[in-house]
Amino acid sequence: MTAKPALAIDGGRPVRPAMLPYGRHRVDQADVDAVVTALHSDWLTTGPAVDEFEVGFAKAVGAPYAVAVSSGTAALHATAFAAGVGPGDEVITTPLTFAASANCALYLGATVVFADVRPDTLNLDPARVEASITTRTRAIVTVDYTGQPSDLDELAAIGARHSVSLIEDASHSLGATYHARPVGSLARLTTFSLHPVKHITTGEGGMITTDDPDLAARLRTFRNHGITREHHRREDWRYDMAELGYNYRLSDIQAALGLSQLERLGDLIARRRQIAARYTRAFAALPEIEVPVALPDREAAWHLYVVRLRLEGLRVGRTEVFRALRGENIGVNVHYIPVPWHSYYERLGFRRGGWPVAEDAYERMLSLPIFPAMTDADVDDVVHAMDKVLGHYRR
Repeated sequence: MTAKPALAIDGGRPVRPAMLPYGRHRVDQADVDAVVTALHSDWLTTGPAVDEFEVGFAKAVGAPYAVAVSSGTAALHATAFAAGVGPGDEVITTPLTFAASANCALYLGATVVFADVRPDTLNLDPARVEASITTRTRAIVTVDYTGQPSDLDELAAIGARHSVSLIEDASHSLGATYHARPVGSLARLTTFSLHPVKHITTGEGGMITTDDPDLAARLRTFRNHGITREHHRREDWRYDMAELGYNYRLSDIQAALGLSQLERLGDLIARRRQIAARYTRAFAALPEIEVPVALPDREAAWHLYVVRLRLEGLRVGRTEVFRALRGENIGVNVHYIPVPWHSYYERLGFRRGGWPVAEDAYERMLSLPIFPAMTDADVDDVVHAMDKVLGHYRR
């Protein structure tokens, strides 16, 4: 019998000579040129480039209005504000997300209610959301986990029955479709992140789309200290701060980068889908891996490719597999530690065990590298490393 190759953490040769990260931004010369043009313009911030970016983004996702802000977190905060969330209200969201999806409720004095996720997609389970509705529920924040759209029709129907706003956190799903319609044109309020590991980037940044002109106006006021007219639109010195807002503006420099990147969105999404398909085909031969479920009525944007380990077939746990893959220079990650497990939320009274589907998934999941600049050879390295590590630890 041929001896198994030694793992890198045991002194063997790693699959790759250098680390392959789970995500990486891509900036080309057109992006650099766009930013330089902005730097030479009359406006570095609060200028017309932001307007151009908003118009281009709205067109790309089929939404009437888009409002740019300084981060995906700012987008969630502004959106919860526009939806009327305030002290005494409850906001339902998923435990399997980055903390900002829940924090936006706390910023406004509301209470977070976590509902469990579906066992296949790991998106919010509409049945669990329905069971969590009370007379205090003001909003549902659903997260398109990994880039696969949530059950938006079912969640919207729940919201309509109970007069509750639906907010779609689409930080993972720019470029995805649901029933052949693009994400960003579906929910009344949709938020996006423009962080460097997302589909397009402005360095830091976020975007909100809506079909409601009044909501769009309220969002623009909120991002600008609560001031009703933005600087480059004033005809004289007078302005009014009508509400308590924040400085959540995006600069013209960032908007120029985002607008340039937006032109390549279709190609970037296509490459992510190719990588995901290549992984799924390759991992069909590995019984220790549960690959992501892709539902037939929606197309994912594949911000993340998350596998779940079938630990009953392994002699070790997820931690050992994670460390071994890192030793092979495969930059796996874990998305996410359940939000109610964080110490801040524990101090609010949340205790482990209330979301069995999300919590079980967390204990077994690994995020594999996926970004458009990956080559087929990079993908093959990930597959090779998974085969090597899981073969070593197989029962």
